[in-house]
Amino acid sequence: MPSDHPYVRHLAPLDGPGPLRLPDIPGVDADGVPTGAWWPPRMLEADWAATGAFDLLHVHFGFESRTPEQLRELVDVLRRRRRGLVVTVHDLHNPHLHDASGHHARLDVLVPAADEVVTLTSGAAAVVAQRWGRTATVVPHPHIVALDEIGPWRARRRPPREPGAPMRVGVSLKSLRANVAARDLLPGLTEAVGALPGATLEISVHADVLRNGAPRHDPAVAGLLDEAGSRPYVEVRAHDYLPDDELWARLASLDVSVLPYRFGTHSGWLEACRDLGTDVVAPRCGGFFAEQAPVDEFDLDVDGLSVPSLAAALRATYERGSRPQVTVEERRSQRAAVATAHAEVYERARASARAR
Repeated sequence: MPSDHPYVRHLAPLDGPGPLRLPDIPGVDADGVPTGAWWPPRMLEADWAATGAFDLLHVHFGFESRTPEQLRELVDVLRRRRRGLVVTVHDLHNPHLHDASGHHARLDVLVPAADEVVTLTSGAAAVVAQRWGRTATVVPHPHIVALDEIGPWRARRRPPREPGAPMRVGVSLKSLRANVAARDLLPGLTEAVGALPGATLEISVHADVLRNGAPRHDPAVAGLLDEAGSRPYVEVRAHDYLPDDELWARLASLDVSVLPYRFGTHSGWLEACRDLGTDVVAPRCGGFFAEQAPVDEFDLDVDGLSVPSLAAALRATYERGSRPQVTVEERRSQRAAVATAHAEVYERARASARAR
């Protein structure tokens, strides 16, 4: 869970039978009002697990909604019922939370209790082994854009950029989740793009960041956006949440997307960029973006930004031209391998649970 997430959907085989993933149960808030989405996840509640018809529970996201004590209750129910538990460690530091301690406390319950642990890169697997003494199965991140849509989106792109040709750079701040380093990044990024002949910068932000009185309003960031937008080569785009087709159009219009993260582990945004043929410049922030895919790296973390390293990363991208794209057939082959790997993980988890 959640089953209606592109990562989870794309674990299924393209052809033939595969694991039956139960649909998400609509969540309710603390007052019992339906949220209209899977959040908060009912499948992480011990009372649901005590009666639900399932063979194993695969946890991906959303467990920050539960306390460590509640997760222990869930684990106890799974053990009593001999139901398997699979945990995929997407995030060693939850990108939505400033303080990592609560996330670590929850992982301290889930990872040791899991029948099988999965993660996306060997670097993350090494951390899992060091922290919890568990051997994680490494399965690469699958595609994000639907396979039958990748080709049409790429056909709408400009031809691959030649070395030294004008470059369109983009950064998305969205609603300033905890790991987005807008205040540190914006001045340095504006400066670095301005130093590249013919380069332009598109800064995308959710409108609630700029709207007075909105929960995510940030006057300091709004001021930085005004300042950046005064440059002739910078365009600031404020918008509400974008549906996938509009987001893919935005990403496909860029030559390179800069990840604005002060901390993180893996990135679905990076994978969407790969699908669409957009290069990525990614921070060294304790994560493993460079293990996911080829990127140009710069130094950004909780201690701040190195503007020279960002300028060097963008210069390297500019002078190299577009990277060779991952092909649709490579993504299709990876999808099959990912599905097979998960089927094997599930079978081992079921066998482990039955043997308890």
